[in-house]
Amino acid sequence: MLDAGVPSPVVPYGADQTLFVVIDRLDEATEIRVERSDLDAAINDLVAGCFNDPIKVISFNTLEHWMKDISTDVADEIQARCDIDGVTLPDYLSDFVESHS
Repeated sequence: MLDAGVPSPVVPYGADQTLFVVIDRLDEATEIRVERSDLDAAINDLVAGCFNDPIKVISFNTLEHWMKDISTDVADEIQARCDIDGVTLPDYLSDFVESHS
């Protein structure tokens, strides 16, 4: 697990911006990373089914040079949104939410 405030060699230096990366599995051998600059947009895309098989969500800050796995927070938010809307968790998100809750 990566913690905020821990310098990481994979986080680029740059303007003060927090970015969110959704790691998605296309098939057993292929993973892609999709970057979003807005957490709400990333969660909306997850709920809308824009990802094949999301594995984790990572946030990182380019100025402070930290990264953190926020998959549990995102999974909890997805479940909360489904509960508030009174809808069943979509099948394409069930593995992600179950593995991070």
